[in-house]
Amino acid sequence: MLGNFCSSAGFCWLGAFATVTLACTNAAGAEFRFDRDTIAFANQTVFEYHEGHPSLRKGSATRLDAYKRHCFVLCRTAMQFKKFARFEPRSAPLDDTSLAARIRAVTHRAPWAEPLPEDQRIVFPGYKDLREMSKARREFLQENIGHGWPSYFRISNARMIFQQSAGYQEETHARLNAALARGQFFVGFLTTYPRLSINHSVLVYQRKSVSPNPGVERYFVYDPNHPESPRELTWSARTRAFSYQKDWDFIGGFVRIYQVYGKWLQ
Repeated sequence: MLGNFCSSAGFCWLGAFATVTLACTNAAGAEFRFDRDTIAFANQTVFEYHEGHPSLRKGSATRLDAYKRHCFVLCRTAMQFKKFARFEPRSAPLDDTSLAARIRAVTHRAPWAEPLPEDQRIVFPGYKDLREMSKARREFLQENIGHGWPSYFRISNARMIFQQSAGYQEETHARLNAALARGQFFVGFLTTYPRLSINHSVLVYQRKSVSPNPGVERYFVYDPNHPESPRELTWSARTRAFSYQKDWDFIGGFVRIYQVYGKWLQ
């Protein structure tokens, strides 16, 4: 996408639920390993960045620079493979036709559906995990996990215009903690609309157990633009706002976050 492309009683109850079940959060997050369950190649940004400020990208002849606007697709794919696939590294790899069919069988399942039992999961022989398969078959995976352009037309994108309040972000924070506590993942749409400093999707998979600043919660994030290591998202109770880590493609600081892939039409 642009920039980086790609009732009070009820609310209090939800926040209390997330707090009480925090111990489950860490256990659930431990099941997702960055070096195993993320995708090895990067989503390329549409623009070039210097200290987070965009400029037109110069032309490139490499295929590596052609995979743009797929941050939503990569987050969805990582979540779907975690829920619906398993790997058998000691078995012989599939031929291309069979491998494509199985990749599509995974990515065509609703990402918000419950995880499949191990004996019902779609099997990928010849690889130990998604990280290894996406490294070995990078272009093949890119061709079979879906297009990035539908991200522009998601109905839920309209929330960035109509739901900007700190109260809505506070509710989102409670939903984030509740999702992690249930052993689920939280795919977030990050934006600073009407500014265009970031317009991006990440997968939040674990809350950090220790924060040096009281009132600040920190989360591990898979960012498709940065497959080399986890990024960090933070929540401040004082400002009732999220912040995202500074890097070459974002100046860092305040972002709004909206959940996607948590339910139909989201």
